[in-house]
Amino acid sequence: MNNQTSSLDFTHFPVMLNEVIKISSPFFKNKIIDCTFGGGSYSKALLKFSKTNVLAIDRDKKVLADAKKLEKKYPKRFKFYQLKFSQLDTISINNADVVIFDLGLSSIQLDNFERGFSFKSNKKLNMTMGLNEISALDAINNLSEPDLKRVIKILGDEKEASKIAKNIINYRNKKKIINTNELVKIIEKSKKKNYSNKINPCTKTFQALRIFVNKEITELINGIINATKKLKPGGKILIISFHSIEDRIVKYFFTNFSKNKSRPSRYLPETKVVDTSLFEEYKNRILRPSNAEIIKNNRSRSAKLRFAIRSNNNFEYPIDLIKKFKNFLDLESINV
Repeated sequence: MNNQTSSLDFTHFPVMLNEVIKISSPFFKNKIIDCTFGGGSYSKALLKFSKTNVLAIDRDKKVLADAKKLEKKYPKRFKFYQLKFSQLDTISINNADVVIFDLGLSSIQLDNFERGFSFKSNKKLNMTMGLNEISALDAINNLSEPDLKRVIKILGDEKEASKIAKNIINYRNKKKIINTNELVKIIEKSKKKNYSNKINPCTKTFQALRIFVNKEITELINGIINATKKLKPGGKILIISFHSIEDRIVKYFFTNFSKNKSRPSRYLPETKVVDTSLFEEYKNRILRPSNAEIIKNNRSRSAKLRFAIRSNNNFEYPIDLIKKFKNFLDLESINV
């Protein structure tokens, strides 16, 4: 019996699909890389334009069934690989017109309680997106108290990380933490009773664990570097982010490696400056979901879409991006 679940079994709403289509300009003969295939919504919409070719990747094996259907429907225009962002450079495709990233957790993953992403479930802790080295079960039961505190505080922006980490250690000294419900009770016990009703008390800790387990910051940074290598001059990179860490990285990358940054101040003496910018002038424009989309899909409310245009310059590795976010990269490299 085949137990592989198709993503079609879960409701999936692509975020800002109309905006992605408009920016991607699939009306022309385009070569597009969809780095987060998920439910396949972006790829399917882009393939409706007869001149468009799509190469898609996703680390989640649960999407394989849908990807194979699309490969069968468009054998000459669609290809799928099960890969992480950091493995994008292993694919023999260059001079792409568009690269698309839709970051964060998909509805397909969140709504499948068996995968242990949601604090609303009472299933085994897991939170793996695919091609993982560890699970949330491993992290929560093996990280030291100082490391747990750092993960929860830095990746989840949780003010009460110290108390939560301490209570996790106290609990697991008596019994291994297995299910999401056990972790929920520990977190709720640790939080102040007057916490805001606007956000569930478990949200930030669950987010932190998910980011850590999937090395999402490491994957994002390596992914956008690899994607920039794949773009042709004038090609576009589109990134939809959902939390502040992701958006900070994207904004820094687009701003600090664009022609804006390369241009010297008019108040300084004229000197010969070598332009090594990766992107054309970046205008720091942020697109957000419409009110109508948020009503239809409430999970889209925190989404931010940024895009940049590749310059004509040769690719130079953006080492300053690595240095800027080294604390996150070091944190995700902790051995469990």
